[in-house]
Amino acid sequence: MEEMTLNVFKADYNLQIKRIERAYFFLDENKTLITNEPVSRQLVESIGYWIHNLYCAFEDLFKCVSAFWENNIHSNQHYHKKLLDRMLISIEGVRPALISNEAYKHFDEIRGFRHVFRHAYSHGLDDERVFFLLRKVLNNRDFILNELKNFEQKIENMYHS
Repeated sequence: MEEMTLNVFKADYNLQIKRIERAYFFLDENKTLITNEPVSRQLVESIGYWIHNLYCAFEDLFKCVSAFWENNIHSNQHYHKKLLDRMLISIEGVRPALISNEAYKHFDEIRGFRHVFRHAYSHGLDDERVFFLLRKVLNNRDFILNELKNFEQKIENMYHS
């Protein structure tokens, strides 16, 4: 693989990591506000919005990997699940897996919330569920970011050895 082509991928990849870190920052900021009583509907919705945005940023990273290393997944009713599944697999001679089984479970839970959030206009968000997911997302932040950084290192090793 040409060095310049790989460098373009890494630049795109790292830009998306920065977007992910930005979403984590806003979630962290909101976490401090949930200790105040009473918790406002706007705060619950803001947290839901940033969890939704975090998953969208992850999904954009997955699209970047998929588009660069193999090919795009065609849009259909199971697109989001198939894209996540693709990140779990290692493709022999092409690329290592982006995420582990443990990370997959974490992403799948956020993916599910993303769907609920997008359809919450009919019934609203469950405060406790949002707060639970917020704590879980933030508790897994370092683990997830390390997995994403490890992928880049594996790519470096694979193409510079």
